[in-house]
Amino acid sequence: MSRFSQPRIGAPDGFFVVTFPMSPSTLFDWHVHEDHQLAWASAGVLAVLTEGMTWVLPPSRALWIPAGVPHETGASGRATMRSVYVPPGLSPVNWTEPTVVAASPLLAEVIGYLSGELTATQRSHAEALLSDLLTPIPVAALDVRFPGDPLAGMVARALQDDPADQRTLAEWGRAVGASERTLARAFVSGTGVPFGRWRTLLRIQAALPLLAEGDPVSPAAHRVGYETASAFTAAFRRETGVTPAAYDRAGDEEPEAERGDEQVQRQVVVEVGGHR
Repeated sequence: MSRFSQPRIGAPDGFFVVTFPMSPSTLFDWHVHEDHQLAWASAGVLAVLTEGMTWVLPPSRALWIPAGVPHETGASGRATMRSVYVPPGLSPVNWTEPTVVAASPLLAEVIGYLSGELTATQRSHAEALLSDLLTPIPVAALDVRFPGDPLAGMVARALQDDPADQRTLAEWGRAVGASERTLARAFVSGTGVPFGRWRTLLRIQAALPLLAEGDPVSPAAHRVGYETASAFTAAFRRETGVTPAAYDRAGDEEPEAERGDEQVQRQVVVEVGGHR
């Protein structure tokens, strides 16, 4: 995996936009900015890591990253990131934590407009409009901690590589040289949840980029280990409060009355206790 540190970017006074073409191997390693950043994928899906959190961002969502917050940015496939950098003295919001916002078609147009050559008056009007369009989307957190126990950690990393692996905890015990009971205790003490629920959370985490890229629910469910879409949907809703279809629609400008689900705009962010 190629690793890059985003360079310090010279800019005119005010907001400025930088476009980053990204391949699946592109990774902007841990870094901070002196300016606030609005990270948005005009194409593809971004994955932004902050301390303890993973944010999955299709083009319908963007992430406000406050100045000084360490983060890492990659893509699950080919993507184009367009970032708006906002000097702290001009910030329209006082958010101190990364915040997901709806990336409406109008917001996308304004970001594109700000990347062009503008007069001072045009830029000022566009900045004011972009500021008005920063609409937060509430998040529902998935707590996917990794066990500190070496043997349980081996199991966890193997399942992270292949969440569809159907082996039972007893079968994993034979594979890593531990009893089922020992592994069960290690998962509860290290992650706070039993192995079965931990694997469910991991599978939902693995499904999020697939859903964000537009995969139908049924293929995404099979790829992360579910035999049926209905079983996956039930688990997804139990853990996040929304269905996979509602997650996929979050951030759209479709009137809420037409969505039929008052929770549609809830987002899912993965809280990570350990990652590679």
